[in-house]
Amino acid sequence: MSPFLKYSLARLGLFGLVACVMLVVPLDISVFLKLMIALLITAPLAYFLLAGLRAQAAEHVVGISQQRSDKRERLRAALNGDDDGGESATKSD
Repeated sequence: MSPFLKYSLARLGLFGLVACVMLVVPLDISVFLKLMIALLITAPLAYFLLAGLRAQAAEHVVGISQQRSDKRERLRAALNGDDDGGESATKSD
């Protein structure tokens, strides 16, 4: 499972848990306001409780971005006439 998906599901689950608690608490306010309060409570909780998952998701996104950048550079090299796809740069090192 993708780290980004894990983080998103954990964040959604945390919101669901806090929202359930807010809905059970007997306050004389509307349901919409209770859900908004749950959203505000969930933000700092997710920041601290889900820091590891967030870091994994960020690393995953950076890795995908680097792969796309490398692929784009190989394509540009091929279109410019370098049929080796950028291998000459690694051979000269």
